[in-house]
Amino acid sequence: MCGRYSLTVTPDELYRLFGIDDKLNLQPRFNVAPTQAAPVVRKTGGKKNMDMLRWGLIPPWSKDASIASKLINARGETVAEKPSFRSAYESRRCLVPVDGFYEWRTEGGKKQPFRIGFREGKPFAFAGLWESWTVPEGLKDTGDTVETFTIVTTNANPKLVPIHHRMPVIVDPTDYELWLEGGSDEANAVIKPFSQDDMAFYRVSTRVNNVRNDDEACVEPLKKAS
Repeated sequence: MCGRYSLTVTPDELYRLFGIDDKLNLQPRFNVAPTQAAPVVRKTGGKKNMDMLRWGLIPPWSKDASIASKLINARGETVAEKPSFRSAYESRRCLVPVDGFYEWRTEGGKKQPFRIGFREGKPFAFAGLWESWTVPEGLKDTGDTVETFTIVTTNANPKLVPIHHRMPVIVDPTDYELWLEGGSDEANAVIKPFSQDDMAFYRVSTRVNNVRNDDEACVEPLKKAS
């Protein structure tokens, strides 16, 4: 699964990676958490855009927004069949830019967080799905439109299994267009564990456990006690 991630690279790096001209005024994020707004890359109106959506999918048929906290991830094995994700998988896929993500492992009876990414610290992208939800009549902000996303997950590659048995689906840059616009069968080929070759991880402070902490200390390697 994926419950937290970071995006600290410059906007220019992101726009080069995804081939987008229009720029958002993005600030470094060291601890992105569910329900928060974060950038995703999607195709709308035939154009590739980077837009701010809220993490935690709300399907169009939802009666309220409470379901979002349960739909921050979508299992890749069933994403094409589950009612919550099926429609988005067919026609509303997106890429979620990141430069690292967090997982926790029990060590000495305590949950130890790890930051996972690539050795060079380069940005990459998760496979995501997005939806547009209209607030039903009778609720606060009736008629407003809320756009949300979820992150697709799969089995972990061998390097990451000791930390967690699941991992986000990482999309190779050569498959970006396929994920965004390919048919369901083509997109299914993208849902697999990413190669472990250039991936790396390290322990970080439990500071990342608190969503209110969003600073450089969250991504710094944990210092060993002297």
